Amino acid sequence: MGYDLERFVGFVNEGLLCCVCRDVLQRPLQAPCEHAFCSACISGWLLHHRTCPEDRQPLDVGALKPLYRYMRNDLNRLQIRCVNAAQGCKAVCSLEGLHTHEDECDFAFVSCTNSGCPAQVERRALDAHLSECNFCSRECPNGCGHTLAAAAAAEQSQHNCVAELRAEVETLRVEMLCKVEEVRREMESRLDSQRRHMVQKESRLKNEVEEVKGQLSRITGDVRALLGAERLRRQELAEVELEKRELLELLRDPHPARSRGDRPTPEWELGCEPLRRQRREASLHLSSLSLHSTQALNGSGGPPSPQASEGARKSGTRSLTLDCIKKKSREVTII
Repeated sequence: MGYDLERFVGFVNEGLLCCVCRDVLQRPLQAPCEHAFCSACISGWLLHHRTCPEDRQPLDVGALKPLYRYMRNDLNRLQIRCVNAAQGCKAVCSLEGLHTHEDECDFAFVSCTNSGCPAQVERRALDAHLSECNFCSRECPNGCGHTLAAAAAAEQSQHNCVAELRAEVETLRVEMLCKVEEVRREMESRLDSQRRHMVQKESRLKNEVEEVKGQLSRITGDVRALLGAERLRRQELAEVELEKRELLELLRDPHPARSRGDRPTPEWELGCEPLRRQRREASLHLSSLSLHSTQALNGSGGPPSPQASEGARKSGTRSLTLDCIKKKSREVTII
């Protein structure tokens, strides 16, 4: 339904009137045939008809569109009296600002804010009514905090501050117990989750520790093997060094017993004495072989000279020494 035409001040264009109720358009809609209607009027019409109420052309709800902008502007500029003009409101405003004025109009009737009061009073008289309303509530004069209705005399006579306070304390206690129980369940859930997490983590750590122990035992075995190999290598190097020294002494002095004289024998030489004896015998045997070979070569040339036999013996000793050095060098290289 539209706005009553008598509420408007001044001339109202015919095109701004609803084709159904013939009042000024309220929440207007427009048909494809350019006829305008109030949204409530055209909705009620189309429930029973499928045509335009003005020219009877076919019309459906989906074909309705908002009013043209220039027509909306003309509609909003219309001057209208307040709906509370019968109560004494003299306000005249534009149609666009009508709802804002009516929401704040002092002549509008409003309900009493006290619970249970059915009175409807003007907004300007609401404060006076609240000061005299029989349903106005107030707090207990004894200070318990309970709200008492002014009209309920029986309630005031039966009101017991101690009972009210006990009831309130019991309510608070129940609420507190509920909250404590909720917090306890939440904490237990968190503790269970953390306990499971710690058990899983402990299991992983144990597995890692066992793996590290296995690796450590393997590394320890490898280190022991390397230390044993290093010990053997050092012993072999010491033996090679002793043999090298003996061979160098043999090269420097083919008669070590003469040059040594009465010098005391070191301990390391005492340990190598059997080896020296064997090498000495091998050198004498090699000297005898070289001597026999020299005699065989000379044939009937006569006995060899002492210088020749001495040279043959020295050359045999040198060759044997060189062979021993080469052999030991190869052994050192292999190690």
